[in-house]
Amino acid sequence: MSNHRLTQLQPYPFERLRDLHKDWQHHGDLAHISLSLGEPKHPPPRFVVEALANVDALTQQLGIYPATKGNDDLRLAISEWLERRFAIRVDPDQQILPVYGTREALFAVAQALLSGKPGSLVGMPNPFYQIYEGAALLAGASPLYIANLEENDYQADFAAVTDAQWQAIEMVYICSPGNPTGQIMSETDMEELIALAHRHDFTVVSDECYSELYYDDKNIPSSLLAVAQRVSQRMGKRPFERCLSFHSLSKRSNLPGLRSGFVAGDPELVRQYLSYRTYHGCAMSAHHQHASALAWRDETHVIENRLLYRDKFAAVGDILAPHYDLRQPQGGFYHWLRTPIDDLSFSQRLLQEQHVTVMPGTFLGRDTATNELAGGNPGQGHVRVAWVAAKEDCLVAAQRLADFAINLSADGGR
Repeated sequence: MSNHRLTQLQPYPFERLRDLHKDWQHHGDLAHISLSLGEPKHPPPRFVVEALANVDALTQQLGIYPATKGNDDLRLAISEWLERRFAIRVDPDQQILPVYGTREALFAVAQALLSGKPGSLVGMPNPFYQIYEGAALLAGASPLYIANLEENDYQADFAAVTDAQWQAIEMVYICSPGNPTGQIMSETDMEELIALAHRHDFTVVSDECYSELYYDDKNIPSSLLAVAQRVSQRMGKRPFERCLSFHSLSKRSNLPGLRSGFVAGDPELVRQYLSYRTYHGCAMSAHHQHASALAWRDETHVIENRLLYRDKFAAVGDILAPHYDLRQPQGGFYHWLRTPIDDLSFSQRLLQEQHVTVMPGTFLGRDTATNELAGGNPGQGHVRVAWVAAKEDCLVAAQRLADFAINLSADGGR
């Protein structure tokens, strides 16, 4: 016997990428540059590294069974950051739960909160972070892919969802700034989605792990909880009712290996999620909690990190703009690049000719022709380019992308 739902899972994009490239290896002298994986490469904060390396503290911390709920100091540090960043008041005792990064938490929340009843749906952007899909399928629900199309400025087309589909939805994942599109969801759209959640009885799960990487100080990403706070007060609902927000130190603080994040929001949903996680056995270790609290309390390194990305995007943009229909993302660290040929061939030939790896958009989207929303795969004709490496490597990679476009043009796009 086995879990039959495992057979519904699609291969992860990086598995598909390896298979796509198996016969397209580079045979020249160019060093390989990977722009396919969104793994931050900027240096982590020195003070976090030093805290993790403190032998006396570590000796004591390793002798502690950590509480699933996290320690008081970490939850307080998170609540203070949420108030500074988004002007929201979050009870550190009832409305915050530390988690081992957003990836496992975004998956586990579906297992904890979905009913598993036949016909239930989970809405998610398309293209998307594949954890949303796997979480829905393994919780017994069906994904409802909500297209983020270029003609809609890569925003979610919630208007295409029917009343019957809204009634069947138990959870909606959103991501702002979006992966891979880089678009920021407006507070107006968030408020409309919260109203739908109250009307149709579903939970909104907001993946906000890219919230601190933005490029226009007049268009700073908001949080679902900032909007939910106003809605709850106006409608007389419990605080943040039906809303959960997920944040991480991976992108904000260049700490992907720390596996540290949190979920905050509706105290009833947090209570249920904590109950699930108590049995799940995923409490964050004490030394990780201590280091995480330090990171949430410091903003200097976050500002410096954001400036590094702004500088890189300006530099690579100057190189790429003459050769591609280039669109500056509103947030995150990806270019969602329209390709002059189909994205799969683009990725293969770019690797073979320029020894640069990018992620085809086809692997990040799903064909929606059968679920009554916008037909086709919204990821097709795009590649996701992750500018996470050092600036010098990014500039070399950008020039290779430019050279590749020039060669394609000379070949007539063949």
